[in-house]
Amino acid sequence: QVQLVESGGGLVQPGGSLRLSCVASGNVRSIYATDWYRQAPGKQRELVALITSGGNTNYADFVKGRFTVSRDNAKKTVYLQMNSLKHEDTGVYYCRIPGDNIWGQGTQVTVSS
Repeated sequence: QVQLVESGGGLVQPGGSLRLSCVASGNVRSIYATDWYRQAPGKQRELVALITSGGNTNYADFVKGRFTVSRDNAKKTVYLQMNSLKHEDTGVYYCRIPGDNIWGQGTQVTVSS
């Protein structure tokens, strides 16, 4: 069974940076597609970024130019580098393996001065 564990969230001031990690364990292929989602209080979960098994990336318009998704296949880890953070980036961030619809437990990101 595949499990995903996110980490790296925290409290950061506007304009700051965080790097989230999503580590896969269990019976997972060494290379796999991964999505990053977030959910702000009172709002629906929304797609933030994705990386395909081939390494192609795509971003929501509201994070383009600020967030970067990458992968370390050997570590079975996908990263989300978040720069120039804004108040509206606050929320719980989740990673997902779309093919199997497997979700992590989420990590809280709070952007506040």
